[in-house]
Amino acid sequence: MKINYQLQLDEIINELTSNNEVPTLLLHSCCAPCSSYVLLYLSQYFKITVFFYNPNVMPDIEYKRRLKEQIKLIKTVTTKYPIDFIEGNYEPKVFLELSKGLEKEKEGSTRCFKCYQMRLEETAKLANKDGYDYFATTLTVSPYKKADKINEIGKILENKYNIKYLVSDFKKKNGYKESIRLSKEYNLYRQHYCGCPFSHSINEELVK
Repeated sequence: MKINYQLQLDEIINELTSNNEVPTLLLHSCCAPCSSYVLLYLSQYFKITVFFYNPNVMPDIEYKRRLKEQIKLIKTVTTKYPIDFIEGNYEPKVFLELSKGLEKEKEGSTRCFKCYQMRLEETAKLANKDGYDYFATTLTVSPYKKADKINEIGKILENKYNIKYLVSDFKKKNGYKESIRLSKEYNLYRQHYCGCPFSHSINEELVK
């Protein structure tokens, strides 16, 4: 039976609202465009810190461009509660190591699942260390990402690190379409590939 993660998120938010609670949330972000809708949506109910941890993004110039856009968005948007920002370590060798033997896997399969795990685990560790109430990721806003797998990983990490994972399927309620609209409104650079050197036909020199 397919789980309705948006419905579960609605229930969590309704409970928080009824109890007048505003928890802290460490939100992993893959990029500014994907985070646009998510930030405007969740910042009504959570005190958010964006965690930009994306060792999969290559080359370096692409990573820096996405980082710059993320910071620009946070400084530009108006939200009910202020949004903080943390940049994680940029360590592409970590991603390339976990991708060994999976370079030719199709998009959306084992290599991608390992990438979800890598980024979510680093988020969960930091959320636990710094005492956040929840951790989450913007990844589920994309129709190209498997929300069920992302949420499955998140729930496993919730138990491993004793930190609540905020389930999501942000593409629901037209979240993906809204992210496109907001990207235009805020004049955000919108990339045409996920980020890793295997997700599009860039020159092989980038991964040497």
